[in-house]
Amino acid sequence: MSGTETILFEGRQGIARVTINRPEKLNALNAETKKELFQLLERIKHDSGIDVLVLTGAGEKAFVAGTDIQELSQLTGETGREFSEHGQAVFNAIENLGKPVIAAVNGYALGGGMELALACHIRVASENARFGQPEVNLGVIPGYGGTQRLARLVGKGRAMEMILTGDPVDAHEALRIGLVNKVVPPKELASTADEIARKIQSKGQLAIRLALKAVNTTDEANLTDGQVLEASLFALCCGSAEFREGTSAFLEKRKPMFRQPDGKS
Repeated sequence: MSGTETILFEGRQGIARVTINRPEKLNALNAETKKELFQLLERIKHDSGIDVLVLTGAGEKAFVAGTDIQELSQLTGETGREFSEHGQAVFNAIENLGKPVIAAVNGYALGGGMELALACHIRVASENARFGQPEVNLGVIPGYGGTQRLARLVGKGRAMEMILTGDPVDAHEALRIGLVNKVVPPKELASTADEIARKIQSKGQLAIRLALKAVNTTDEANLTDGQVLEASLFALCCGSAEFREGTSAFLEKRKPMFRQPDGKS
């Protein structure tokens, strides 16, 4: 395990695990944590030895319980925009990492913590997880992409309710409304996230990267433009060695070998 004081990093067999490490503050995001996370994401993005990232929080109580309120309380109308834009840039780096990011939500995911989970591509929650955007209780709105990503994920009406009331939902309600992909007992959270990561890792990695790009575009493009992009990315897949291996393996009734014995694609 390596990293910094507030961000722990572990890489093993192509799967990286990043842990927000401020358990005494319920892993609340302060300026230093966001800076270190952004720098680490840049390293992971360009590390060809990493295929999938699992993101979680230290301890048993919280994934990330929000933004550091002490820092938040010092903002003004002049500094608020920069604060919001910096957080958005960090979370955009997760969504656009080019590699799948799985949030293993092990407790409270509130405010900036819920926005962090929303930026991930897949969310697995422990049964004790709670999700919420309580910013209105502080006289402010979600500022790290929450007003945009939540509505796209669960629908405008449900997002409005969560954001306007500030009321949290438990893990099972989060599953019901499509906020998370799976709910498991706390002891099974890490292994479940790793199982999903290994399953993704076993697929053709070019296809995985291009699928991420295509699906992310649905938030920005109309159907026609999205399909144009899809066709272009589909064609790129068809010209790849992974495509030839995948189709050959299917026709030969064998498991595809997308990776060489040394782990390289």
